[in-house]
Amino acid sequence: MAEKVASPSFREKIVRDAGSFREFIKKTAEKATSPEFRKEIMRKTAFKIAFELAKAIATGAVEHSCIYKVDGGNRAVVYDHYRGVLDETVREGYHIVVHWLQEYIMFDTRYTPHTFSTVARTKDLQMVELVVTFLYRPEVSHLTTIYRTLGPSYDEVVFPSIGDDVTKAAVAEFHADELITDSPRVLSIIREKMNTRAKDFNIVIDNVAMLHISFNDVFQKAVDEKMVEQQEVKRSKLLIAKAQEEKRAEIILAQGESKCAQLISDATKAYGIDFLELKRIKTLKEILYILSNNPNVSYLPKESDVTLELKVKLDK
Repeated sequence: MAEKVASPSFREKIVRDAGSFREFIKKTAEKATSPEFRKEIMRKTAFKIAFELAKAIATGAVEHSCIYKVDGGNRAVVYDHYRGVLDETVREGYHIVVHWLQEYIMFDTRYTPHTFSTVARTKDLQMVELVVTFLYRPEVSHLTTIYRTLGPSYDEVVFPSIGDDVTKAAVAEFHADELITDSPRVLSIIREKMNTRAKDFNIVIDNVAMLHISFNDVFQKAVDEKMVEQQEVKRSKLLIAKAQEEKRAEIILAQGESKCAQLISDATKAYGIDFLELKRIKTLKEILYILSNNPNVSYLPKESDVTLELKVKLDK
């Protein structure tokens, strides 16, 4: 097969294109190494970095100042610097607010525990120290009223007053010992009165409990002595009941023995003394049986009155 030979025009074109490419590479290398080109590249890169940084800062500032989130179980109250507190509360989710014009205040609408201690006087004039705890939450439909009248820390404003007053009023209706023996009714009254007072401030209260109750030393000593006396009274009652039962048993036994003697007497009158003799023989036989089986008795005289008498009776 004959080899294909390139034409002179084709070779000249390849050489010319290669020369142009080398010239382009040479100019590009010279331009890249020139100070003006380096400055241009640095200027464009710096401008691009500054633009992206300013964009990120502006985006974060807008999001931080205009967008806020209300978590689950919370509500937000919006305060406008021109219109005041807005009547409608803000639900859960993301919301928009104008930072320089409006402010948002978060409220927790879930049940929250509150504990306080107080010293109260009972109906019988005893001083009692109580530690009470309960759960509370604000009424969602009246959050704006709560913020206007009480502020965001409404619990610190309301509970120190109504907690002491209600607890002291409820404890004053009971004797000291009833606080322990009838505690469910005491807690029910405290919860009812606290709810009545808290409704004036648009607060709901539930699950009232007493964590601790303590009396003064004098009353505690009196309670201990009373308990000891009650135990002594119970013991005395048991002893009296025991004595009565023993007396009753003795009477029944005496009546039985009297009845038995009466029956024996009647039998003797009817049948003579043979019954007594038979009874006596049976008794002697029991005595001999006991003596013969007793390991401590090793000798019984033949001329014993008992054996002789038994023998005579048996002969007869």
